[in-house]
Amino acid sequence: VQDGAFDLNPFELVALPHLHGRVLDFGCGLGNLAVAAARRGHPVVALDASEAAITHLQQLAVAQSLPIEALQADLRGYAIHSQFETAVSIGLLMFFDRDSALKQLAQLQACLCPGGVAVVNVLIEGTTYLDMFDPQSYYLFGREELPALFTGWELLDTVYQSFAAPHGQTKSFVTLVARKPLA
Repeated sequence: VQDGAFDLNPFELVALPHLHGRVLDFGCGLGNLAVAAARRGHPVVALDASEAAITHLQQLAVAQSLPIEALQADLRGYAIHSQFETAVSIGLLMFFDRDSALKQLAQLQACLCPGGVAVVNVLIEGTTYLDMFDPQSYYLFGREELPALFTGWELLDTVYQSFAAPHGQTKSFVTLVARKPLA
């Protein structure tokens, strides 16, 4: 294991080999994937709503001279105004209401350069562990919904994973990796 990859969760490990060029980490959390990308020479824009997480990542980027621009933002309505070769959103969109989740997914697709790669991870229907959600604002994607939203893209990887949760419940995820068409 190299470059701190041991800190990456299973979804970030799926994303790691697909990172190239300028990377957007949309919902970066503490920034483990952003750091791994930057250590591989990729400039990263890392966004998260958590002030503490962004402050931690900014300090780490400065201390290690990493090409990371870490910004705190409310990602539910955040407007992306730049182009990227890779856009990653792991474990975020399901915390939005359906309309916001789909709008932000469309923005992630739009911000990619032709040939760019999207890596998106969400909880899907079949998840029974809902304790982490605000009952008014979450969205479980249908099992095949995320791949269908990438129709016309080259699907590089689609990984379904389920994990045990407290009280005999389950968390079911899909992680999708797709390349945007060149034209």
